[in-house]
Amino acid sequence: MKRYRRGLVVGKFCPLHRGHMHLIDAALAACGEVLVISYTKPDFAHCATATREGWLADLYPQALRLVVDDAVLAEAFKRGATDRRVTLPHNGAPADAHRRFCAWLCRTLGGGPVDAVFTSEDYGDGFAAVLSAEFSARLGLAHRVEHVCVDLARRAVPVSGTQVRADPAAWRAFLDPRVYADFVDRVCILGGESSGKTTLVDALAAALGTTAVPEVGRTRWEEKGGQFVYEDMRAIAEDQIALEIALAQDTRGPLVCDGSALTTVFYSQDGYGKVDPAVIRLAARRYTHTFVCAPDFPFVQDGTRRDAAFRQRQHGWFLESLDRAGVAYSVLHGPVNERLAAALRILR
Repeated sequence: MKRYRRGLVVGKFCPLHRGHMHLIDAALAACGEVLVISYTKPDFAHCATATREGWLADLYPQALRLVVDDAVLAEAFKRGATDRRVTLPHNGAPADAHRRFCAWLCRTLGGGPVDAVFTSEDYGDGFAAVLSAEFSARLGLAHRVEHVCVDLARRAVPVSGTQVRADPAAWRAFLDPRVYADFVDRVCILGGESSGKTTLVDALAAALGTTAVPEVGRTRWEEKGGQFVYEDMRAIAEDQIALEIALAQDTRGPLVCDGSALTTVFYSQDGYGKVDPAVIRLAARRYTHTFVCAPDFPFVQDGTRRDAAFRQRQHGWFLESLDRAGVAYSVLHGPVNERLAAALRILR
C-alpha cells in the first residue's frame, strides 16, 4: 500500500525539466494514482499545450495528465464535461485564484479530489489548505489534503524554467533528450512520391550546414523488400521521431527532416484503412517550418513507387491535412535550385 490514494502535481512545465521530473517521481512513489496538471497563460516559446502534453505522455504514461488551455476548456464545456465556462487564470493572478482553479480542474476533469499535493515551493501549505476547503465544501464532509514538500532548497536538481528558457543549450543536462529536442528548430519537408523531397532535404541541410533526418519509412521498405504489415506503421512513426530526437542533441542548426509521422498516417490509411492512435499523436508534432514539394515535374519510376496519379493524390492529402490541423506551410515549385532558394529566403 502506498501512503496516499491520489496525489497532485501542478506546474507550467515550460519546459519540463529534471526538477519537475524529480517532483513527479516522488509523487508516483508515494501515491496509488497521480494527477499532473499543466497550464500557463500566456504561453512560452517551444512550450505549447500540445508540446507539453507530448512530453508528459512520453515520460509519464502511467500518470493521469491534464494539460489545458482556454481552447481545451471551451471544448470541455461544449461537450458538457464541465459545469460552467471557465478560462485559465493569468500567470500573474492572485495565488488563491490558481488554487481554486486547480481544485475545480480536479473535480471536473481530473477524476475528483486528491489526498496530497506535491510541491517544491513554500506556498505548498496554503495550496493544500485551499484544496482541503474546496473539496470539503463540495463533498459536504471534511476532506484533508496534505502538502508533501520535495526538495524545497533545490539541492537535488538545481534548475529553474527561467534559466532553461534563457539558454536551453547551456542547461541541456537538466532536460530529457525528448524535451531538449523541441528547443531545436526543425524543418519538415513533405511531398508525394517522386516530388524531389529527399533531394531538397539534402540540398537544404548542406546549404544550412546542419543535419538531415532521413526518411525511416523508405529505409524500412528497402530492408523488408516492400513487405510491410500494419504493425510496421507504428514502429516507423516512433522510430522517425526517435531519430529526430537523437540527431537534435548534437546539431548546430535546424534539423531538416525528410517527412514526418504525417507521412506514416497517409500510408497507414491508404494501405490498411486504419491508423494507430499513437501514430496520430506523433503526427500532431509541430515543426518550426513545413514545406510541401509540388508534383510539378515528370514522375520518375524507381521500382518502388506507384504512379503520377497516386503522387497527385498524396499531394492533395498533405495540403488538406495541414489545413485541417491549422499548420502553416509553404508549397515549393520548380527545379531543386528554385525550391532551395525559396526555402532559404523563408528560413533566413
